[in-house]
Amino acid sequence: MPSFEEALKIITDNVSPLGIEYVGLLDAVGRVLAEDVTATCDLPLTTNSAMDGYAVQADSCRAGDRLEVTGFIQAGSDIKLKGAPGSAIKIMTGALLPPCCDAVVPVEDIELENNFITILRAVSKGDHIRFRGEDILKGEPVIASSTVLRPAEIGIMASFGMATVPVYQRPQVAILSSGDELVELGEPVTEGKIINSNSFALAAAVKAAGAIPLLIGTARDTRESLEAKIRQGLKADLLVTSAGASAGDLDLVRDVLEESGVKQLFWKVAIKPGGPVAFGMKGSVPVFSLPGNPVSALITFEELVRPALLKMMGLSKVARRRVKATLVGNAAKAPGKAHFFRVKVDVSGDGYLARSSGNQQTSYVKTMISADGIALLPKDRTSFAEGEEIMVNLIRDEIAMEPV
Repeated sequence: MPSFEEALKIITDNVSPLGIEYVGLLDAVGRVLAEDVTATCDLPLTTNSAMDGYAVQADSCRAGDRLEVTGFIQAGSDIKLKGAPGSAIKIMTGALLPPCCDAVVPVEDIELENNFITILRAVSKGDHIRFRGEDILKGEPVIASSTVLRPAEIGIMASFGMATVPVYQRPQVAILSSGDELVELGEPVTEGKIINSNSFALAAAVKAAGAIPLLIGTARDTRESLEAKIRQGLKADLLVTSAGASAGDLDLVRDVLEESGVKQLFWKVAIKPGGPVAFGMKGSVPVFSLPGNPVSALITFEELVRPALLKMMGLSKVARRRVKATLVGNAAKAPGKAHFFRVKVDVSGDGYLARSSGNQQTSYVKTMISADGIALLPKDRTSFAEGEEIMVNLIRDEIAMEPV
């Protein structure tokens, strides 16, 4: 039975990024860039004014000098004027710098009277000028592949005239629950039945990770039903099943997966909750069999499935942000297995504080709702005292900030 770290390595060693597709520039927000972006032009494209003001020759322009205004250049217009000693040309932000001018004096640093300005402060060459290529030079590497595209990257690519962007495809993830006790959302819940909430929780987790969930329904506890649903699920880029993979008499998922050509790479991991989790491959399609317990299913998805999805989408860093946090209160666990401990996280002036988010039994879904992070408590320890430092994977984005 592999440790958590060994299981995660087996998974990430066996999954690969999907193919590349081209999408419109705005559709690329949040996607993962599949090819390096190299500058196709200089930025700025031209030498221009960084301020509304007056273009001058710095050497002939000292504090107290009085200059005649000989013209006006606005942004987007051609240059038809030329600077000269003892004169100034009114210029707007972004306008091309006229020949023979080497500085811009902002409007707040002059006094205007009739058609003359008086310089109020000393002027140096290069003041308030944006020089061609001073930000980015043509041919310069700008954005590396595997970058998650944010507004800044979108803006740069727009400056290069990129209407479409090469990004990694998003995996289509088939989600299958199994069990005769399950009814679908909207159906009447009779005695002994429960709503198939796992499918929606896992679909939401898939969507939150950036992939595409495919709800393929519920398989009944018969070999024929499972065979049909698994055959359907294996057409996706990744298949996730929940329930039916432990040691019960009706837990047929593992057998049917094997008969369907799925090579099992591990079954059971030395973790709690979520120990009876399995992983295999059918060709290039990863297959995860998660426990049916809602909390166990979500935690094993978070810690094992999500990294696989991120790698398939082209990301090189697939782990959540991990921080050291000071434990508030005590924690205890049984020996032999690493324990995923659900915690609330607070940011203090000195760092992070982590406390139990509630009852750690896997039947308590509310504890998962309250959690900001998941602490991995090592398998070789049984108790953790208040004030100890523990490692926490942050699962709530608004907590992922440096202490102030």
